[in-house]
Amino acid sequence: MSIETAIRAALERVIDPEIRRPITELDMVGDVAVVDGAASVGVKLTIVGCPAADRIESDVREAVAAVPGVTSTEVSVTVMSKTEREALTAKLRGNRPKTLQFGPDSLTRIYAITSGKGGVGKSTLTANIGVALAARGLRVGIVDADVFGFSIPGILGIPDVKPTQVNDMILPPVVHDVKVISIGMFVEGSTAVSWRGPMLHRTIQQFLTDVFFGDLDILLLDLPPGTGDVAISIGQLLPQAEVIVVTTPQAAAADVAERSGLVARQTGQKVIGVIENMAGLAQSDGSILDIFGSGGGADAAARLSTPDEPVPLLASIPISIALREGGDAGEPVVLANPEDPAAVAIVGIADSLATRARGLAGRKLGLSVS
Repeated sequence: MSIETAIRAALERVIDPEIRRPITELDMVGDVAVVDGAASVGVKLTIVGCPAADRIESDVREAVAAVPGVTSTEVSVTVMSKTEREALTAKLRGNRPKTLQFGPDSLTRIYAITSGKGGVGKSTLTANIGVALAARGLRVGIVDADVFGFSIPGILGIPDVKPTQVNDMILPPVVHDVKVISIGMFVEGSTAVSWRGPMLHRTIQQFLTDVFFGDLDILLLDLPPGTGDVAISIGQLLPQAEVIVVTTPQAAAADVAERSGLVARQTGQKVIGVIENMAGLAQSDGSILDIFGSGGGADAAARLSTPDEPVPLLASIPISIALREGGDAGEPVVLANPEDPAAVAIVGIADSLATRARGLAGRKLGLSVS
């Protein structure tokens, strides 16, 4: 094997941190030459100002320097031409026209996290469940569908990170191995979003069409509270999504949470469980102070259950200072404080979702008989 060939083989291990594929597969490697051990490598970034530029260049230098026979490395960084970018986006889409990524035949498990009212911790749970799933080695994406009350970027510690756009394709930022998209990444600071139904539907549709998530094992949707336009749009666009209802133990909250599950059923989605958040505060003497009451989660699960479709209580998560602090600091508690009781309960939910049986009846698997 020539040194040039060995260098190209080594570059197959350099992964684009946004697209999560080898740069050789993405046609980002240009000319490779070696003269008396001095290697020169051309790298073509997707766009000017690519946020991953330094990381890619560093990884390329490291990979090339490790090749036997290379004594020095020069990396020449340029930018893809318009034609090359068009070829890249076509390749990523499988040369198919732009369409909804998670159609009825998709093998990605889709979980919509919903609630009847705000303030129950739905976004915090979505972010932490996503991070816990990714820590298991699963490919995970999160869509912050709460257009008015977006908070996922802040909870995950990326409030100022913007997506990369390659032609008409949006590459979602990756944090803690989770791909994330939110309207908060497209507005400045604390700008308020005040849109009517059609604009909300278009935004959600664009997230599911223009944002390139690639092959995901699990997609989490953080829905806004209530049973309005976004919940209906998700039901229309992703009827195969499975719904998880979040409530607090308070009876009034559980009653409202039940309605979000009923609306999901009306759009053809399946309710797979209830999470009770803020279930109690542990005291120094070992007792539990039920600040928001008790039993609401179990009651909501029982009322949502039917003879053909039982709805379990997936977890009862205690009030946790660490969970709150992690959300404020952008450090998910499942990573920052994994021994915290709330983190343990959330990881248990992730374990349950990761190991749920997958129904493949009626889905195309892309197999052929030769």
